[in-house]
Amino acid sequence: MSDYHAPVKDMQFLIKEVIGLQEVNTIPAFAEVSADLVDQILEEAGKFAGGVLAPLNRVGDKTGAKWHEHGVTTVPGFKEAYRQFVEAGWNGLASEPEFGGQGLPSLLACCVDEMWHASNMSFALCPLLTRGATEALVLCGSAELKQKYLHKMIAGQWTGTMNLTEPQAGSDLAAVRAKAVPEGSHYRITGQKIFITYGEHDMAENIIHLVLARTPTAPEGVKGISLFVVPKFLVNDDGSLGERNDVRCVSIEHKLGIHGSPTAVLAYGDKGGAIGHLVGEENRGLEYMFVMMNLARFAVGVEGVGIADRAYQQARDYARERVQGTDIGGSSKQRVTIVHHPDVRRMLMTMKSGIEAARALMCLEGAKLDQALHHPDANARKAAQAWVELLTPVVKGWSTELAVEIASLGVQVHGGMGFIEETGAAQHLRDARITTIYEGTTGIQALDLMGRKLLRDGAQAMTTALQQIAADTARIAQVDATKAIAAALGAAAKSLEQATRWIMQNAAQPKLVFAGAVPYLKLVGTVFGGWMLARSAEIAAAQLTAKQGDAAFYQSKIATANFYAQNALPQAAALAHSVMHGAAAVMELDAAGF
Repeated sequence: MSDYHAPVKDMQFLIKEVIGLQEVNTIPAFAEVSADLVDQILEEAGKFAGGVLAPLNRVGDKTGAKWHEHGVTTVPGFKEAYRQFVEAGWNGLASEPEFGGQGLPSLLACCVDEMWHASNMSFALCPLLTRGATEALVLCGSAELKQKYLHKMIAGQWTGTMNLTEPQAGSDLAAVRAKAVPEGSHYRITGQKIFITYGEHDMAENIIHLVLARTPTAPEGVKGISLFVVPKFLVNDDGSLGERNDVRCVSIEHKLGIHGSPTAVLAYGDKGGAIGHLVGEENRGLEYMFVMMNLARFAVGVEGVGIADRAYQQARDYARERVQGTDIGGSSKQRVTIVHHPDVRRMLMTMKSGIEAARALMCLEGAKLDQALHHPDANARKAAQAWVELLTPVVKGWSTELAVEIASLGVQVHGGMGFIEETGAAQHLRDARITTIYEGTTGIQALDLMGRKLLRDGAQAMTTALQQIAADTARIAQVDATKAIAAALGAAAKSLEQATRWIMQNAAQPKLVFAGAVPYLKLVGTVFGGWMLARSAEIAAAQLTAKQGDAAFYQSKIATANFYAQNALPQAAALAHSVMHGAAAVMELDAAGF
């Protein structure tokens, strides 16, 4: 397995030139986030990812977490790496300063998170879940709960989880059966939860579970679910740890990938009921959990970018070293490395351009999230929130689907050696496969995009996005170096506009419309990704004209955007066709015909 080198220069380019650090600096909370600070954090994070986490990635895959009667033992080296991670302050990078976090912008934090997932996805899942749990408590918890839990969670002394899924429920949270019976100032929680990432481990002294359950008087369905804080060890009034709570890990899953991450089955109430405390109001648990869920969905999209880049780096390095065949069309019979072969270059460019498009879209959402949460102007917050809601299912769904495709191409670049576990290429494909499933499958993200983010608001957010793309396309078309890119983007955006209009016109036929939801999500991702690459190429062309910066770097940005424009953006027309004309065929065969 090749070494991991964080794409610091590409991240610096996105933060400072494409997305615009100066725009984030207009938010008072981030006014002091300088370009030098961004560089320092990215460079130090890259060192930690490459030097500490990446060497444990293969160890985690081969060894895996181990369940035993008294708990779970994590992969050798994980506990020590986690200690270094929290001591360096990485756990609270974007968390609230009020509770000990550093309060840095999501635009910067998402790039750092990409490094963690690229270098060691199994390890990075632990702080990912903790971050989601802390945000849910920040936004929905009482002052008492915040004071009791947040400082140590943000410091990394305690970790967090989200407990949604049950054996009979899956993604259908209306079927949740876990019970929460009131008892004085707390509740007694009973039931079983499955697929709980880092639900049990030995890296921190306490684990704070956020658990969905029903109270005795709760109505049926999703409106009868409440959210509870259930610690592994009870917390005394002085903050010290008390006795073990009535929750235990009965097993961990044997998975296709992410072997280093323990995925726990948790049993609550074997000895009368685990003590839990209500978050917010009864029966509003799903609403509160979606605070955590949406942050986790964005984080999983970031995860997809990271694992895709790791697969690309390994494939690229192999292609540079593997000697096979002679140069096609060349006069010399000298053997060359496979990076010289056109089809290998096509695969590598497909990987590279897809990653850069997804990373740029990730950074765009990070910046919009900063504005939505922290901008002093209410109208600006509202406008940014509309962008966040539109982008979240796309960043999650499209980026993770790309990750699977890119990791698969990574195996293909290796040829037969990619199918051999010792090279490590197969691990990236196995690890990437879960990203399209958890925190809501691609189908669920597509339904969310089409139903909640398109039909519910009359396509206002999408119309705003298409108007912005049209304005940018017109400007980019005025530059000789980017004319062809702008032409391809304009055609692809037209396909997206047509598909969106068709959906709105046929909204009264939900099965017909939703049958094309995943192609529509991929259409949006493809076009939005092309838009971000076109903007990158425009900036790169301006820098070349001004003869500023690294010419080779900027030339590569234009070349990558051009490849995407000529090879990925034409797919938009086919995806739009599937949305508008392929949906009826989806429903044509009855259930017995399968």
